[in-house]
Amino acid sequence: MSLISVDEALRRVLASNETPVDIERLPLASCAGRTLAENVTAQRDQPPFPASAMDGYALRSGDVTAVPALLRVIGTSAAGRRFDGSPGSGEAVRIFTGAPLPQGADAVVLQEDTEAQDGQVTIKEAPQAQRHIRPAGLDFKSGDVLLSAGRRVDARHIALAAAMGQATLAVRRRPRVAILATGDELVRAGEPVGPDQIVASSLPSTAAIVEKAGGEPIDLGIARDTLASLDERIEAARAAKADILVTLGGASVGDHDLVQKALSRHGMDLGFWRVALKPGKPLMHGRLGPMLLLGLPGNPVSTLVCSVLFLVPAIRALCGDQSASDDPTEGAILGADLPANGDRQDYMRASLSGCEIEIGAGRLTVPAATPHSRQDSSMLGILERSDALLVRSPHAPPARAGEPCRIIRLTRFC
Repeated sequence: MSLISVDEALRRVLASNETPVDIERLPLASCAGRTLAENVTAQRDQPPFPASAMDGYALRSGDVTAVPALLRVIGTSAAGRRFDGSPGSGEAVRIFTGAPLPQGADAVVLQEDTEAQDGQVTIKEAPQAQRHIRPAGLDFKSGDVLLSAGRRVDARHIALAAAMGQATLAVRRRPRVAILATGDELVRAGEPVGPDQIVASSLPSTAAIVEKAGGEPIDLGIARDTLASLDERIEAARAAKADILVTLGGASVGDHDLVQKALSRHGMDLGFWRVALKPGKPLMHGRLGPMLLLGLPGNPVSTLVCSVLFLVPAIRALCGDQSASDDPTEGAILGADLPANGDRQDYMRASLSGCEIEIGAGRLTVPAATPHSRQDSSMLGILERSDALLVRSPHAPPARAGEPCRIIRLTRFC
């Protein structure tokens, strides 16, 4: 089977997704990181009444034809405690930020432009009608659709929804992502490590990526290099009603790579295997009934790169996230010379620093991406010291420091 491009692989992964996962209604405080399943409509005006934007005195602007002007203070309007009367000629109401504007008043004079004494206030600055007043509905009005389905909820959206009068939101449930590491050489962190074994570092790191992407990780543990062990874990994924099964390692065709064979025995519909990608070529995709399958390479850096490129978009698509297929890259400049690239799209671990460039008559600080000299896909120390993946297209020509490039910031996903 020939290699397919990264873009084509992602297209096929997203195209194979079934309809988004089910809807549940949650309290606002539980909605962060979830994806809206329905549009959200304001249930009230904001502000619900004309309100003062500053501390000062509310009055009728037409009553002050010259300054200084001496007015009688007839009451106070504070946030949560309005003044029920109406100022007449020669009268003012002490008012505080956020307080309702008294009936009939059309201006607020700032506190610092007045002088108060013995129940009276001297207005030293001529008032202007509607100045320092927030009209009712300035922010939004009842019936306005302010949040759309498919948007991932953050603290800003929660604040807005609360102000709109919404106590709960209809969101997509978290897709269940079963994660299965494979290989006789693997043990869990904290377990005794034999002389020929290594710690399964990709298992907890993939779970962390799933969690950040909005999914619910299901740890299936480590399958040994036997069909019986793999069969047991595949059935466990089905029993857990996983939306996605992610296998780590064993998807190639070596004597001990049994994942494809095991999944085929269970009825896997293979989508593709092997992508023109570095690191991460032995990537597998398919379906097992309602369950999406992603077979990621076992090397920890390869696992992470493939998770960023394919697993995270798949999770977000299942949530109905409108941005699931968006390009994750952004512009930067190279911090070092690079040779020509090979025939696979390369994702190089790189550190970022600020670099000033001239833009017209000014200067702009942009990220400069400097790839590490060693790019072995098993080296987690280099990965930890990296800020981004530097993306190089297949057959890219040599590039020099200062030229434009594309990067993916790891903090968005890890």
